[in-house]
Amino acid sequence: MQKSTIHNFGLLFLRVAFSGMLLTHGIPKLLKLLEGDFGFADPIGMGEPISLVLAILGEVVFSLLMIIGYKTRLATIPVIFLMCVAAFVIHGNDPFGTKELSLLYLIAFVSIAILGPGKFSMDRK
Repeated sequence: MQKSTIHNFGLLFLRVAFSGMLLTHGIPKLLKLLEGDFGFADPIGMGEPISLVLAILGEVVFSLLMIIGYKTRLATIPVIFLMCVAAFVIHGNDPFGTKELSLLYLIAFVSIAILGPGKFSMDRK
């Protein structure tokens, strides 16, 4: 296998793995919303329902866009913002172990934003 092919498989793996894992946090929030439960944290003062919808967009819609590799770099922006809020606002005073997951997602999605989607994406077709 050529080095560029391995690189592109690595980018595909990074996109799909982290976006897929983020979906496991977003889908329960989506189901909560569909059940009519709008209770959620309001870390930036926009109201609980709006914060919930924004979290769902970041964790579900933009994750799906990254999985298929469509508008990948743009799709990372709201997710990066969401992870910054989670790590530094919601868990800002918590111990490192509590905010670690948000920071890992943040590192992964910043890496995707920098590196791009790779050859195996809709962006490249």
